[in-house]
Amino acid sequence: MHCYQTKTKSGQLRWVCMEDASRDPATGKRRQIVRRGKTQKEAKKRVLDAIRSLEEDNIDQSMGKKITFEMVAKHWLEVYTLTGVKRSTIRIREKEIKILKKHIAKTPIAHVTHAQYQRLLNDIAPNYARTTVQGVNTTAGMIFRQAIKDKLIKDNPQNGVVVPKKRKTVEEIEKDSIETKYLERKELDDFLKAVREHGLDLDLERFYLLAFSGMRSGELLALKWTDINFKSNEIRITKTLYNENNNMKKYQLTPPKTEGSIRTINVEEEIINLLKSHYRRQSKTKMKYRHELEEYHDGNFVFSRPNGYPFIQKNIITRMNRLLEYTNITKKATPHIFRHTHISMMTEAGIDLATIMEKVGHEDMKTTMKIYTHVTDKMKKDASAKVRTLYKDALSNLIS
Repeated sequence: MHCYQTKTKSGQLRWVCMEDASRDPATGKRRQIVRRGKTQKEAKKRVLDAIRSLEEDNIDQSMGKKITFEMVAKHWLEVYTLTGVKRSTIRIREKEIKILKKHIAKTPIAHVTHAQYQRLLNDIAPNYARTTVQGVNTTAGMIFRQAIKDKLIKDNPQNGVVVPKKRKTVEEIEKDSIETKYLERKELDDFLKAVREHGLDLDLERFYLLAFSGMRSGELLALKWTDINFKSNEIRITKTLYNENNNMKKYQLTPPKTEGSIRTINVEEEIINLLKSHYRRQSKTKMKYRHELEEYHDGNFVFSRPNGYPFIQKNIITRMNRLLEYTNITKKATPHIFRHTHISMMTEAGIDLATIMEKVGHEDMKTTMKIYTHVTDKMKKDASAKVRTLYKDALSNLIS
């Protein structure tokens, strides 16, 4: 091992030691390890530690100190994209990486410590929902594991960290009540009345289908006529519509959220008849616009614009907000509320939990269970009240 003294820019003396490690197994090139220290002993130890890490664990410490977190994140995202994940998922990961980069973008990957990463989570926790923080932590873990695969670091700084959990206020607990996640029967009647009396073109078909099927709005917009079996009153759900930039021509049809989301569901005959009527009307307009428009898009979508292109989800949200103005509903309602509403409808109808889960395509078990339990508990209380009403004379004669 060769060692010598040198001066820093500030004039301080430092020891520099160097030694050859084994050649790079991939390239066959020479690998010379150089380390500095305040003393010769310290510099020598750093050289030996680096060589040991390189020989035993094949960790290239010098590269780990040069390659920044954002460089590893970029490489990981390129690999992650090739796994076939949906573009919507990639967008979420990109947003989570953006949060991480605000704190450690230029930090060398080898310098990100467990303590530093824990502080990062602690710092972002007050500014984001816990689910967002959990997502950031998941993404960071995958990036760090990529760095381990690339032999840039030995240990994962994410291991053992605690995702901070904010204590909810009374107001937040009340707002997060399970009743806010679905429409009660009277509320649904109120909304559907607004659809019938004030709805615009396709509002009737789309909102009735959402309410009585439990499908996601993206699944509804992706429906094609080949997915509907008018003889058996069944709808086959195999895809969802994704439109990143709200450009009607740049839509994508992707697999549903999960494997369990690919399903065939039975729909009430009244809803099927509604769709039959819509099919006949659409067939007439299709013939008209197919000849009038040069760029007519014949995608065979159930719900399409006059030019044949499918609607985007923003259109349903806008239409729903308009109809809510005609109701007394005060809940913060989005099209997804019909999915939860359908769970409550099936629960009231006495349908078992497994069948409900299957129909909605394995919806989040936690939310489904909350709705199912809440509705069944309410039904029990209502049953007790009904019995009391029927036998009020017998009960009133009891000796107190």
